[in-house]
Amino acid sequence: MLLSEIAGKEIVNLHDGAKLGLVGDSDIKININGKIEALIITPRSGYNWLFGRNNDREGAYVVVPWKAIKKIGSEVIIVDIDYAEYI
Repeated sequence: MLLSEIAGKEIVNLHDGAKLGLVGDSDIKININGKIEALIITPRSGYNWLFGRNNDREGAYVVVPWKAIKKIGSEVIIVDIDYAEYI
């Protein structure tokens, strides 16, 4: 699968139904062997509730491990995470 094929897809968390962001707005963490380890998502405005705070985590990131991706559909990517890891 090419990055261009998943760009623009919405990332939705199966655990709580939250819309985490878009692949096009994300970074990809790649290990030294060239394997994708995680998607690093920059939340869009309005996603601060995901972190349980009001605007005090502005600019925080969510790291979605590649193994947490359950399904890549035609319009969305379904992930299953029950936590938000900040970097």
